[in-house]
Amino acid sequence: MEINPAVTFKHDRSIMYAKRPKVLIVGAGLGGLTLGMLLHKAGIPFDIYDKAPEVKPLGAAMYFNCTTANLFKQCGIYEEFAALGKYVSAIKMCNERREVEFSIDFEGHEQEFGARGYMITRPALYGLLMRQIPKERIHLGKKVLTMDQGGNGVLIRFSDRTEAEGDILVGADGAYSAVRQGLYAKLKKAGTLPPSDLLPLPFSTVCLVGQTRPLTPEEFPDIAQEQCRMRRTIGTDKMYSWSTYNTAQGTMAYMVIQFLTGESSKENDAFRNSEFGPEAVLAMCEEVKDFPVISGGDHKYTMADFFAWSNKEHISKFMLEEKVLKTWYHCRTVLIGDACHKLNPAGGVGPANAVQDAMVLANLINGLPFHPIAEEIEAAFKAYQVERMPWVKDAHKISQTHRTMVGQSFASKSTRYVSKHIPPWLFNRIQARAFSYRPQVAFLPLAEDNGRVRPAHQPSLSVKAPVGLETVMTHIV
Repeated sequence: MEINPAVTFKHDRSIMYAKRPKVLIVGAGLGGLTLGMLLHKAGIPFDIYDKAPEVKPLGAAMYFNCTTANLFKQCGIYEEFAALGKYVSAIKMCNERREVEFSIDFEGHEQEFGARGYMITRPALYGLLMRQIPKERIHLGKKVLTMDQGGNGVLIRFSDRTEAEGDILVGADGAYSAVRQGLYAKLKKAGTLPPSDLLPLPFSTVCLVGQTRPLTPEEFPDIAQEQCRMRRTIGTDKMYSWSTYNTAQGTMAYMVIQFLTGESSKENDAFRNSEFGPEAVLAMCEEVKDFPVISGGDHKYTMADFFAWSNKEHISKFMLEEKVLKTWYHCRTVLIGDACHKLNPAGGVGPANAVQDAMVLANLINGLPFHPIAEEIEAAFKAYQVERMPWVKDAHKISQTHRTMVGQSFASKSTRYVSKHIPPWLFNRIQARAFSYRPQVAFLPLAEDNGRVRPAHQPSLSVKAPVGLETVMTHIV
């Protein structure tokens, strides 16, 4: 297909057969897989492409609560999701003496906001989502080289000399998105990219994450706990914090965050556009091996024990960039998740926002007419950003607060003091705002939400599929 940016169409849809737009998704991460699952349920053609040659069980665990529960309920996989995770009733803030200093409690969320929060390992969640998508729709080993878009479609070229063409391109390929880089290069050349979007992604921390092999309660007592024991330890005189979580799979997941100084930032800057290699991972493991962890028993374990119980190939080190970009779309291309807003994982809100992006975008793509022209697609993308941006900015503030809380600065100590002594009425008010955005998928049966705090308004929930779709789907079936 020859892409011509100058081509425009004025369809006479009364004489055309009903054709839904084909969506090309770059990135088989959380946002890309969620969007693929929803498009599959909507009967919209799609393909997912990822540069990784294989799916590896990397990463630690992710936290999901009432803000994403409706997705799993509507897709009929909530019970399986909950079984793969562990209920989180609190975050225990600890010190190096293995003492709990204060707790951030989530008890009562089911009554207040309609659902509990669960910690689930990244491999378990990805496996669940991939089981909802036909295998032939996911293509691995596809590194994007170039992309073109115009009035008559989108075209992407891969490093293996293959091509893919469609009507919509979704960049779900992370903080250093190839789709975003290609889009921004064209917008920069045209002089329409905001100056702030040209700046490198700022970062002030790096992170080490991993997961142990399955353990017995005799090896690590917390494994026997029915609930997730989410413990976050703050270094006494070191620029680190570290968190541990017991999982439903009988493993311990962990995350170590290093707060960078001017010198350490320079040391890590060389990896800004790439992943850390195994040498850097092992070096950081060596640096933090003596950090104490709480086991739920009498034995005094350290991070060295976790590393000894882990497959070293599955321990990762990466940067924690933080930025909400202004440009999320242009023409037929749109960005979701980390590709347009990178949030620090200290707040635990990044994964939920990627899922919410996919839900809102799926609603709006499903509402496009048959044979949509570029202007109609771009209008849907604009509505997506308008709905999501205020909530993403709120999430960014939450992640910044949690990042500050686990640091060593005066602001960090002040934030911890306030968190420890916050009046219950104020804490409840903050939670009510944070957990009121509980989006749903417009084209699936709505989930029952019995939370005392009612869900916030969701514009995309009123978007309807094009007239005549039921007849088309009946003929397809």
